Amino acid sequence: MDNTPMFDDGGGNLDLTMANVMVSTPRIIEDTTTMVSFSRLLEDTTPTDSSSSDVSGPLNTLAEIASNLLLFLLIFGMSATVDMKNLVKQLHNKFAILTGCAMQFLIMPLLGYLTILALENYGFSSNMGLTLLIVTASPGGSYSNWWCSLFNADLALSVTMTAISTVLSVALLPANLMLYTHAAYGFSREDEESILSSVDFKTLFISLAIVIAAIFSGLYASYRVHSPTFQVWSNRLGSISGILLVVFSAVVSSVGGGEGSAKLWDQHWSFYVGVAAPCLVGLLLSNIFARLARLKKPEVVTVSVECCYQNVGIASTAALAMFNDEAARSEALLVPLFYGVVEA
Repeated sequence: MDNTPMFDDGGGNLDLTMANVMVSTPRIIEDTTTMVSFSRLLEDTTPTDSSSSDVSGPLNTLAEIASNLLLFLLIFGMSATVDMKNLVKQLHNKFAILTGCAMQFLIMPLLGYLTILALENYGFSSNMGLTLLIVTASPGGSYSNWWCSLFNADLALSVTMTAISTVLSVALLPANLMLYTHAAYGFSREDEESILSSVDFKTLFISLAIVIAAIFSGLYASYRVHSPTFQVWSNRLGSISGILLVVFSAVVSSVGGGEGSAKLWDQHWSFYVGVAAPCLVGLLLSNIFARLARLKKPEVVTVSVECCYQNVGIASTAALAMFNDEAARSEALLVPLFYGVVEA
């Protein structure tokens, strides 16, 4: 150990100390550089980021497959419960079907647009607004048939309206989305192309195709089997699948995301008001319009449920695909999640 004093009245030892410091300084810099390089090497070789990204891809794929499978089983089970004779009869129920379609594709997208205009200056971000437009422009939800079954509403009318709205949404969902996105945000052409290009229309159409396939497969099974026992078990299959889909969605939303992800319970008041408003106002308006059309009470319940119960699975899948930024994606995913809570 060097016992050379740091300070001396003669000054000679001070010069020696300074010389030692000057000699040791390059070594300190070299050691510091080595430590920085080593820390960077650890960062580059740490498996957390790379392995998490490598693992998150397959996990997201498995989650998407599982949710689509449960969605198919839910719609298939509810559709297979319907008697084909009642379904054919409901096709002639023009007032109920027209009222439901008008609320689905005219009123609900308009309510989403008005919500954005009212709250965009109060913390309701464009990520939330775009996702809300997808929700309000979507067809009847996957749980609408389930709730109509639980409420003893007109299930045959519910399945008929879900099938018709899903087929019409192939054209009307993108049309409403492009119309109200441009109207709400007023982007220039370059910005508009960037915001619309972020929407994965392929994913939207895949979700719509799954619902359509499940509806027609269930109806065909009901027509071919035509057994009360089969209908009972189909109803159980749909109910169990609906419960599992709710639990699965809650688990995925709570597990996914990092520390910077948005939390459902830690949002600005404008988020809760903005997401809940179209559902609640749509429920009230559909109930009023259905009564003005002099529909029967089970039909009033069915039209009201079909109107406000949107297919939030389509919006969730779209939000996962169209946002690359993790924070923006988690923020957008809160919209269909909370909308589903309001529906329940």
